[in-house]
Amino acid sequence: MATHWTRPLSTDDTPRPHQADTSQRETHETECALAQHNDRPAWLEPHNLCRRARRSPGSGVQPPTRELTPEEKAEKEARKACKIEICDILATKEPSGDDISCDIVKTWRKEDITKMLGGKIDWPWGKAVCQSKLELKRMPLAKAMRETDYEIVMASQTVRCTLARQDDDAEPYTVEVAMAPKVTFKDGKAVEATIGWGEASAPLLIYPLIYAGTGLDNSTNVLGPEVVKMVNEFTTKKCAEVKDELPSSQPD
Repeated sequence: MATHWTRPLSTDDTPRPHQADTSQRETHETECALAQHNDRPAWLEPHNLCRRARRSPGSGVQPPTRELTPEEKAEKEARKACKIEICDILATKEPSGDDISCDIVKTWRKEDITKMLGGKIDWPWGKAVCQSKLELKRMPLAKAMRETDYEIVMASQTVRCTLARQDDDAEPYTVEVAMAPKVTFKDGKAVEATIGWGEASAPLLIYPLIYAGTGLDNSTNVLGPEVVKMVNEFTTKKCAEVKDELPSSQPD
């Protein structure tokens, strides 16, 4: 049995706490990765200060790369074409052309979800496997990279997630929720974001938790700083992974 509810998509009248300060080294790496060189993102250059900064003496040993499960590897490979499309728009800053429309599947591990929630919202389940139809307009993406200040306002999109239960033999819960994210950019870097949770459906047993959690995030923006972090990681690190495969990087 599923319970349905509707929540206003606007969060303009809710408080938005500032993102916590990062360490000096993290801030430097983010800023230099976003720096422009000959009007191109730094990650498109074969050699840049960011790369040297990460290897500089005293910066410490980088944490080991997480081992992906076969399912996670398949999901990542399936998202690659979409990533290339988005990164090419970010690199060229060209507003004319096709919009983005991709089928996205991603597994969120329990420990990652718990870390993002920061103890402010309880997560009593295991991993969440989420799928959605990502719809992004090309012009706002380009403008976010071109203009000094710009806000991307996405149309409402529905995400469907299966939530693993603590009992491995139990059937996972299925939840559908709408969201209308907003991301504010300054000089090509995300500085503020809200998810904007909307209508959702969930089994009656877990509906109160879904309602309370999304309501709390709409009012206090718990996940906003995490969205900012993920957007900036995508525009730098993730796009750097496919820079040689971008259409704009291919010889004429």
